[in-house]
Amino acid sequence: MALTESIEYDKIEVVGIYKAVQVRKATVIKKDGTELTRSFERYVLHPGALDDSDNLVDNPLDKEPDGVTAIPTEVSAICNAVWTTDVKAAWKAKLIADKSGTP
Repeated sequence: MALTESIEYDKIEVVGIYKAVQVRKATVIKKDGTELTRSFERYVLHPGALDDSDNLVDNPLDKEPDGVTAIPTEVSAICNAVWTTDVKAAWKAKLIADKSGTP
């Protein structure tokens, strides 16, 4: 009777004009190769955040929101592919507009 636990990144979606990357991570528990349970955790990655001078600081793509787990290379490759200079500029403008309260 062997219990095993594995992590699967089973959904990676690019959403919206700012190319948010939504990730679904499944934790799978198996007993003797037969799946017993599957639980899900989700998180969203954005191109970056503003610093105190309203400069866009790129998302470093090193850790998941838990601050411990490394972001899989497949996820970071997708982020790097869709977060073009134009997308980052639009995201920065949106963050500045949100900060100032203008639509």
